Amino acid sequence: MNAGLSFDLTPEQEAIQKLCHELADDLIAPAAEELDANAEFPYAIVAKMADLGLLGIPWPEKYGGIGADAVSYALAVMEISRGDASVGITLAAHTSLGSAPFYYFGSEAQKERYLIPLAQGTMLWGFGLTEPGAGSDAGNVQTRAALEGGHWVINGAKAFITNSGTRITGGTTITAWTGMRPDGRKEITNLIVPQDTPGFSASKKYRKMGWRASDTRELSFVDATIPAENVLGERGRGFKQFLDILDGGRISVAAVSL
Repeated sequence: MNAGLSFDLTPEQEAIQKLCHELADDLIAPAAEELDANAEFPYAIVAKMADLGLLGIPWPEKYGGIGADAVSYALAVMEISRGDASVGITLAAHTSLGSAPFYYFGSEAQKERYLIPLAQGTMLWGFGLTEPGAGSDAGNVQTRAALEGGHWVINGAKAFITNSGTRITGGTTITAWTGMRPDGRKEITNLIVPQDTPGFSASKKYRKMGWRASDTRELSFVDATIPAENVLGERGRGFKQFLDILDGGRISVAAVSL
């Protein structure tokens, strides 16, 4: 007899929810007021989440994650955000926006180089879509990248980029205008920009009314130079790739608000 669809949590989901609930009560909530007052990034909390495997919840164990499902991930973001939404958005942006592009579009070499340390929590990563003059309109990107002598040379700016300037940030994946398509539209490509890239800089943190412990900055590219192989996915497919990533990102941001 068909009992119908069950909405009960699995034992694994319940365990992750309980773990994050206790972490929020014991460590995150007690620190939230001071972190907010000082606009201080929660390094100790992020390190604890990394120790618990929470920075790689949905990614397979072979890439440094714990291989849990999307419901477990959403429950974790929800419970962490209950303690402090700044910490919740740090986790959500790191996973859904920073790590996810490498998992879904990265080569095996890129997954080994970037996704594994991201899932293990030894570094954070940014997602550079929003621009001062274009918002989050992926098709209206103004940042440009030209392929010159085996390197991409990038010029432009990004705005409101989460996790982009902490002392454990490894870099940011950005959308850039790399040419024109046959149909006359911009060719958009996703490029991997390590934090120590010449010509790349992250500004001071924005002064915000909320989520003050979250790291949010403007990024500048002045003849920033990266190797030609620092393309994530396929050249010219960046528009669709980032739209796909945004779908997952919106779900995790919704979990922050529950």
